[in-house]
Amino acid sequence: MTRRKIIITRRLPPAVEERAVRDYDAILNEKDRIIPMDELLAMADGMDALLICSSEKFNAAALARLPQSVKILSTFSVGLDHIDVPAAKARGVRVGNTPDAVTIATAEIAMLCMLGATRRAWEGQKMVRDRQWVGWHSTQLLGRRLSNKKLGIFGMGKIGQAVAKRARAFDMEIHYHNRHRLTPQEEQGAIYHDSLNSLLSVSNVLSINSPSTPETQGMLNAAAIAKMPDGAIVVNTARGDLVVDEDLIAALKSGKIAYAGLDVYRGEPRINEGYYDLPNTFLLPHMGSGTVEARDEMGFAALDNIDAVLAGREPPYPVV
Repeated sequence: MTRRKIIITRRLPPAVEERAVRDYDAILNEKDRIIPMDELLAMADGMDALLICSSEKFNAAALARLPQSVKILSTFSVGLDHIDVPAAKARGVRVGNTPDAVTIATAEIAMLCMLGATRRAWEGQKMVRDRQWVGWHSTQLLGRRLSNKKLGIFGMGKIGQAVAKRARAFDMEIHYHNRHRLTPQEEQGAIYHDSLNSLLSVSNVLSINSPSTPETQGMLNAAAIAKMPDGAIVVNTARGDLVVDEDLIAALKSGKIAYAGLDVYRGEPRINEGYYDLPNTFLLPHMGSGTVEARDEMGFAALDNIDAVLAGREPPYPVV
């Protein structure tokens, strides 16, 4: 029996690649190079499926050239900003993602960014590593505690709800804005705001957990920041293009925003130069889902989507 053929466009965890090679005639990317789109489309001729990552930009033009043999694009991600989903639907190719696997890991990173920013963790670590720490004194690196602060969550999906769950352990009061209000069971006492402006006005800490869409891109700009309490904290573990960097940097310099904890950036890995010299920023290299457990689950979910479509079944995590 002829084995189905798939391409895995980037290097994935060993357990994921082992399963792929076991079940398919799989082309792996052992050097983990970003494959140019022209080359990838040529390679895809005769393939049954592509397991892609956010580094592969399937816009309408690329999808129009996708070989008819390809039945599914299964992305190793939750976000879909690298795929023109309507164009994929028009082309008749299925798209699947991995919406559940990253929830816990990303919520943990949001809390790390929150704590790292408010407790000035980067400054403290730099002081120790630069051998500048001369001993304890009562006003050294004073930060903010999270207890009794109002946490505003922009985007109360699975990750937003997981952040809220963890923030409750820090005695934070949870507020949120979402496209749709949650059920009382899902809210768990969180306070709903029917507009972003309302949420911003009460957010001592703002956690951005929304997907990137034309409606959300640039949502945190100078006008939005002006509506926040003085000395608020901003955390972004969603997508970099939700923040207008120049406006956030200006607010961090002026003190309007006291601290920021960021894991994602517009144009990453080449981020806005203004962040580098700001001591009141806690910066991470887009490592939200970076746990062994999450990355294995992501790969298995992406393969589950491929397994289902190639067997004529509905994928467990369909987009289209």
